[in-house]
This record gives sequence, structure tokens and C-alpha cells, in this order.
Amino acid sequence: MAKKNGQERAQLSLETRLAGLRQPALDRSTIWPYDKGEIGDFAYQRYDHPLAVESERVLGELEGGRALLFSCGMAAITGILLCFCKPGDLIAVPRGAYVGTSHLIGDELSRFGLQVEEFDQTELPPEKAALVWLEPCSNPMLSFPDLDASIAAAHAHGALVAVDATTLTPVLLRPLEHGADFSVHSATKLLGGHHDLVLGVASCARSEDAVRLHQVRRLAGLIGSPDPAWLLLRSLKTLPLRVKRTSATALELAKRLQKYPAVERVNYPGLGNAVAAKYVSAFGPLLSFVVRGGAAAAEKLERSCELIENATSFGGARTTIEARSRWEGERVPAGLLRLSAGLEDPADLWCDLEQALARV
Repeated sequence: MAKKNGQERAQLSLETRLAGLRQPALDRSTIWPYDKGEIGDFAYQRYDHPLAVESERVLGELEGGRALLFSCGMAAITGILLCFCKPGDLIAVPRGAYVGTSHLIGDELSRFGLQVEEFDQTELPPEKAALVWLEPCSNPMLSFPDLDASIAAAHAHGALVAVDATTLTPVLLRPLEHGADFSVHSATKLLGGHHDLVLGVASCARSEDAVRLHQVRRLAGLIGSPDPAWLLLRSLKTLPLRVKRTSATALELAKRLQKYPAVERVNYPGLGNAVAAKYVSAFGPLLSFVVRGGAAAAEKLERSCELIENATSFGGARTTIEARSRWEGERVPAGLLRLSAGLEDPADLWCDLEQALARV
């Protein structure tokens, strides 16, 4: 052992030397060594990791609260329900909002005593709810609540309020500034913006709620991983530009679809929704429309698009379209299609839509 360090290392086995290659990258691994027996800022990835903390710092500044990173949007929703709801509580969910939220509470968590009631979010929420869920620019029906009135009414009856603002992002709407207790995003969508990551975010208005939610996330293993967190930090740099461009494109396509004979109805708050205009200056990339001919016509249209990608999810650089009845059944009109505007030229997108519409 009196040999110099370099000579000692040369005598180590191949296995030991390869294992040692991990050491310079410990700040990106699943574990961190103790400092003289003391736990530092990080110990185990399920608890926290540097890229999650940095993502949370940036998102917290955007939201005006304490942000926590989750493995996906549904994990963020699950964390809030586990943390702040108890058996017997009624959760009020908007009719026509994201189908996963209603299914999670009504089909799965009902076994643990939670109840769900769907309501028209353009009206005030039910008084008996313990948690009111709001979804401005709801997915896929694009309804928009009067946030201030709904939040005030819920708080007056002792309910907590969570707002899923995935379709708008903090660029257009910051629910905590309107009095919401929680703001939720599927970062897989616009926050990520490239269809190359899966993450969720929950932001809390009160620091004590964030501490509780962090503990539930830590115990349940709901934290997002480092690699997608790094991609999220990359994406946030261009978020305002992408939101502005895709919102303008969605509005242009919605106006054109509104005039097309084969289209029965277009859902987009930018088409004269006075309540939405009180809260946002633009309306996001998501729109939906109903074609004449029902499910068969909708499925033919989605398959007829050549430039627009026939795929689920939304909020990416590529425009996507899908017939939503395959996922939601009778919750939506049979001929309803959801379209998420991307970064392509709006004129090119309309040409593609027009030739597909002509086929149905």
C-alpha cells in the first residue's frame, strides 16, 4: 500500500475499476454518499434529486407558489387526492374534463371511500364538495369556468380548490394568483413541448401543504426522474414562444373550421367566450370539433390527414389529431375530434385539414 495512487489503481481488478466510474456522476445517480456520516441535501432519488429541485424552483417562480415534480400528470393528481382527501369526501369534477381524473376517482379511489360528482363548471360548484376540481380550457370540451367566482364559492363552503391548467400553462394562467389552493399540470404536454418526456407538476399556495405533499410523494415514489427533468428545463426556455405561436394557430384553424359545411360545432374559447377572455389573453393550442357522420366520419378524417399526426396527447411541436370517442365513449359526441396545434405553418395545416374534410 506504499505505492503511489496511480500504481495502486493499476492493481485493482477490472470489476472494481469499472464500478469506480460511477463516482464522478453521483450527482446524477440514484444515491449520494453521506458526508462524514451525515445526510446532505440528497440521499436517495425517490426522496429528491438536483434536477427535480431546479425544475421545481423554476416552476415555482412561474406559478407563484411551491412546485413539486411528479412522474406524470396523473401522479400529481393522485398525490393531491391521497394527501388532502379522506374517506367519505366528495370530489367535484367538471363534466367533459379530462377523462383520467374522473375515472381515477370514480372507478378506482371510490374503493377507498372517495366519491365523485361531475358538474357544469360554467356554473358554481356543488356546495357539499370537499375538493373542487376546475379545468379551464377543459380537455377535450374546452369549457371555461369563472375562476374567481368558483374559487370563492368553494372556499365559502370549506372546500379546497385544485385547478388543472395544463392546456394554458403558467404563461397564460396562474391559478394560485386567483386563490386556488393547488395548480396542476401534465408537463408531458405544453411544458415539455416536444413529446419526448413524461412528467407532472403540482404547485401549492401554502408552504405547509407543500411539505405534506412532498412527504406523500416521497413515500409513494411519485417523483419524476432526472432525465425528463433535464429535458423539462430545456423546454421551459422556449415556452412563451411556443404558447404564443400555437395559440395563434389554433385560433386561425378554429375560425376556418367554423365555416366548413362538414363541421357541426367547434369548441374553442377564443371564439367569443367572454368569461375566458376575462382571464387569459390567448387560449392555448387545443381545440375540438364535431364532424357530421359520427364516429365513422371522425375516424376517417383522422386517418386522412397527411401532415397532421394521428396520435394521442397534445402540446408538442407537431400538430396532432384524434377521434376522442375511442377513449371517452359516450362522454363526448361520437364525431368529436381533438386537435392540438403545433409549430407548422397554419396555411399548410389548413390545406391538410381541408383535404381530409373533403373525404368525409
